[in-house]
Amino acid sequence: MRVVVTGASGNVGSALVRALRASDHDVVGVVRRPPPSGTPGWAGVAWVVADLSTDCHARLVDAFRGADAVVHLVWGFQPTHDVTYLHEVGVGGTRRVLAAAADAGVPHVVHQSSLGAYAPRRDLQAVDESWPTTGIAGSPYSRHKVEGERLVEEFARRHPDVVVTVTRPGIVAQHSAGSGQLRYFLPTVVPPAVLRWLPLLPLDEDVVIPVVHADDLAAAITAIVEKRAGGPFNLAAEALGADAIAEVLGARRVPVPPALLRSAAAVSWHLHLQPVDAGWVDMAHQVPVLDSSRAHVELGWRPAYDGTAALAEAVAGMVATGHDQTAVLRRRTIADGLVRAVREGPVARRRLP
Repeated sequence: MRVVVTGASGNVGSALVRALRASDHDVVGVVRRPPPSGTPGWAGVAWVVADLSTDCHARLVDAFRGADAVVHLVWGFQPTHDVTYLHEVGVGGTRRVLAAAADAGVPHVVHQSSLGAYAPRRDLQAVDESWPTTGIAGSPYSRHKVEGERLVEEFARRHPDVVVTVTRPGIVAQHSAGSGQLRYFLPTVVPPAVLRWLPLLPLDEDVVIPVVHADDLAAAITAIVEKRAGGPFNLAAEALGADAIAEVLGARRVPVPPALLRSAAAVSWHLHLQPVDAGWVDMAHQVPVLDSSRAHVELGWRPAYDGTAALAEAVAGMVATGHDQTAVLRRRTIADGLVRAVREGPVARRRLP
């Protein structure tokens, strides 16, 4: 099969490329910054350069023509202080991908959404794919994911001959994404080893986070493409509560009221002391636990990593500045971060090149 993957050089994309190539599929990667020619581990991928935040319709149509499936993974996490740009990357990029898929006659479109598209949970009972996708109001990321899903629903209505799939994974973890995740979520001057020095972790007991390893998510998407399975799929191992998260970090959990934690995040973000907006605190306290039974039954999917193992690998990857040979997953260093901050401004304000 010929599979086009937007965002092929990122956290999920890198794992998906590995899985697709291991199954002998032809892969076209649509990215802003392709790896250098001959980069180990990326052999056999045809690269197409396109910035989904801009008008790139003709280039996308050319890339999509003749594809058996398009898997759309591109999404923006920074700069959080430029919500307009993040909207253009995520929602605008989705609109551009769908328009190009229609014009290129793609028979199967897979759109990566998120557990963040779901409405707040009522309790800790796991929810299936019928849970409302109305999002979490305080999170721009969540609101944009909801908009993306509405675009996909409209596309499916207009193109009933196209198989349309939506994946809703938990937090995606793998060692090689450590550097990238540090750049998104940790201030530039903070050494990654601090994650192993945390004596206390300020978290309320209401925090529950579904997690999935990138390789497990890639295996599910590969099965979706091969089986041409349509509709929404929850994809996560078991959810981790606050105590389990603290145990992985080797820290002692200290209960902190959600409102206080949110206020601290909001103030420090507005002062540019850290790059994470308060909406991520809202999501940590409100996202539902995911029931992935549909994937188990229809895809034969069973995650190889449980939630604890996946999170432990992610933390180890951040401490070790895990990386890959792509611009998105490059090694994170404090020196490089400081130079970029001086030249281009902090991550939470600059549009990444």
